[in-house]
Amino acid sequence: MKLKALAIALCMASVPFTASAESVVQQAKQENVAQQQHNAQREAGFNQSTQKIRSERDALLAQRNALKQQTETLSQSFSKNEAELAKLEQQLQLDSGSLGELFGVVRQTAKDLKAEQGYAVTGVDVTQYVPVVNQIVDAKALPSMTQLNGLWQAMEAQIIASGELAKVKVPFINGEGEQSTEDALRLGALGLVAQQGYLKWDGARHISMAYQQQPENGPQLADLANIAAEGKETIALDPSRGVMLDQLDNAPTLEDRLTAGGVVGKIILLLLAIGAGIAIFRGVKLATIKQQIKKQLKNPDQAGNNPLGRVLAVYNKEQNRSVEALELRLLEAIVDEQQGLEKGLSMLKLFAALAPMLGLLGTVTGMIETFQVITQFGNGDPKVMAGGISMALVTTVLGLIAAMPLLLAHNVLSTQAENIRSILEKQGISLVAEQAEKNDEKKATNKPVVAGQAA
Repeated sequence: MKLKALAIALCMASVPFTASAESVVQQAKQENVAQQQHNAQREAGFNQSTQKIRSERDALLAQRNALKQQTETLSQSFSKNEAELAKLEQQLQLDSGSLGELFGVVRQTAKDLKAEQGYAVTGVDVTQYVPVVNQIVDAKALPSMTQLNGLWQAMEAQIIASGELAKVKVPFINGEGEQSTEDALRLGALGLVAQQGYLKWDGARHISMAYQQQPENGPQLADLANIAAEGKETIALDPSRGVMLDQLDNAPTLEDRLTAGGVVGKIILLLLAIGAGIAIFRGVKLATIKQQIKKQLKNPDQAGNNPLGRVLAVYNKEQNRSVEALELRLLEAIVDEQQGLEKGLSMLKLFAALAPMLGLLGTVTGMIETFQVITQFGNGDPKVMAGGISMALVTTVLGLIAAMPLLLAHNVLSTQAENIRSILEKQGISLVAEQAEKNDEKKATNKPVVAGQAA
């Protein structure tokens, strides 16, 4: 009974399973058909792409072969042209002969002339042949006859311009950077003269500027215009065409030299000024005293307010003393006067000795600074060392300049003081001698008479 029921259940379950399997098979067949159609489409597209690529490859191969054949043709033509060019160059060398050397000479001459046109002041107005000269300089082939004619005409124009005085108008830039047009006179190829004096010509920028330093008795435009009227025959010219005038700008002035001396130089100048003041004051004082003494010598009875008068006053006051006491009093008065006469002279002597020592100090300081600069920057550029060397030299010069007049003033004033002291000593000695004579006369008068001597 149980087996029968199991068999019935199996039969009932197999019915839906069979139906599901058939549907799966049917679906698989449909998908297979669709896949076959898709593969056929892809195969057709691949075949079509293959045909297109093959056609493009064939076209590129044909183009490569054509280019290769063209390259071979051009190579053969290039080789043929090279051979022909070599023959033509050889024939050109044979035909030209020494024209190559001539072209070198002509081109070098044109370069020199171009440099002259750009540098010389004739470039202000003599410019008509500048393009021709530039063409010859820039040319890569032999110059033509037109260019050669222009070259010698340009040279002739330069020669003529170098020997004439021409009134020109030049672009001028002043110290404030303002540009204007000035009337000037071109002195051949030597220089330009305007109302400011000599002008510095810049051919590269085609402008002119005034030199910072003008030479002494340098010409001006008005002076040159009146040369014939005033009969002037000579003017100051710069034959170097501006080189010497440029050097005037580099020439240091007195202020620059004093500045280069530094602090030591200023101290030396201060000592010189103080010493000069002392020397002038003492010189005037000694001259006045000498005049007063001369007047006192003419009138010795009235003692004035001067060294000799004060010595005479001491004599009048102390003449009742003994000769020895009077001599000491007069000597004391003379010594006092000598101190007044020599007042300030020791300071002059000190300044005269101190000035060279300060100059030596500045020299040593400047050389130390120079060696420091050499240590830092080397000795390749002298301008770097110029500051220390200038200080070293300027202080030495200032020390000697200060010492010599101070020493001379000290010597002169010492001599004057010594002369005055000699006059005082002579007058003092004469007063002592006079007093001694008076005392001797008194002793001779007051001496008692002896009997034997009277008989």
